[in-house]
Amino acid sequence: MIIELLVLTGCFAVSALLARYLIGHAKQRQFLDVPNGRSSHSVPTPTGGGIAIVATFISFLLGLGLVSEAIGSQPFILAFAGAVLAGVGYIDDHRHIPARWRLLTHFGVGLVLLLSLDNLPTLFVLGWQWQGGWILSVMYLVALVWLLNLFNFMDGIDGIAGVEAITCLCGAALLLAFSVDTQWTVVLLALSFSVLGFLVFNWAPAKIFMGDAGSGFLGFMLGALALITSATGAISLWSWLILLAVFIADSTLTLFRRAVRGQRVYEAHRSHAYQILSRRWKSHRRVTLLVLFINLSWLFPMAWLATTFSDYGLIITLLAYLPVSVFFYRVGAGTTNL
Repeated sequence: MIIELLVLTGCFAVSALLARYLIGHAKQRQFLDVPNGRSSHSVPTPTGGGIAIVATFISFLLGLGLVSEAIGSQPFILAFAGAVLAGVGYIDDHRHIPARWRLLTHFGVGLVLLLSLDNLPTLFVLGWQWQGGWILSVMYLVALVWLLNLFNFMDGIDGIAGVEAITCLCGAALLLAFSVDTQWTVVLLALSFSVLGFLVFNWAPAKIFMGDAGSGFLGFMLGALALITSATGAISLWSWLILLAVFIADSTLTLFRRAVRGQRVYEAHRSHAYQILSRRWKSHRRVTLLVLFINLSWLFPMAWLATTFSDYGLIITLLAYLPVSVFFYRVGAGTTNL
């Protein structure tokens, strides 16, 4: 336990120190996010701080892979996949990469991950088990790429992506701890502490932004860890979907309503529910705290139920999403940029 605490403290400290360094580096190199008509901030702010999360967690994964034989080669595969995604994201942050090439990379990295897994999660639907098969594999691949990209979409105000990641990771770690799966519990916590170190400087008013390199990396890691941990049966995949409900519901509902209204879904916009609320309330902090409140008071208890009563995971997930989706719908997700 003492070793684990030292490792987690180290993840926080290294990430925070790197984030602090990157603020000065970004200012010196003029790596700034300059506000435009679609921005939720009003002053030029250093960006690319997500590299602090990437470097810290990849270092942890490499160290874990070297000292732990029981966990196999998965830490190295995660480190490789994360490095590729972060590299593409970093280049895109500073020199635009066409969307088709980014998407091709996302699917390629996702495919590498899926092929490396010994088992894929079994979906429990009202007593029926869906296990294996190419259809389920394709579904997981598409979901993984969607999660990667939606974290990009949702990382638009101070602290929101960090808070979402930390609460999801800690919630899943707690559910794993109940099942005495300590190996992956430490991995989840290591990533959450790496994010926490960055969040010190990303909390409103943010001194640095995550950038595509960090948000894409974080979305992919959450999806990858969801597949790995739920494949063991220690936690239900439905629980992961519930823990991520705020980001999934907002981004999916926004995209759907924009498509229905005949708008180009791939164009940048400011019509996510969290963006509308931040303008309406004139506060990033209040919206981020709302996400924290929803995750802790509603989604985590529902995620616990989904793992405890896995046969009813689909029903519990629908119940968990219902009030969140209705709230975002009433806020006007996908309908206005004002």
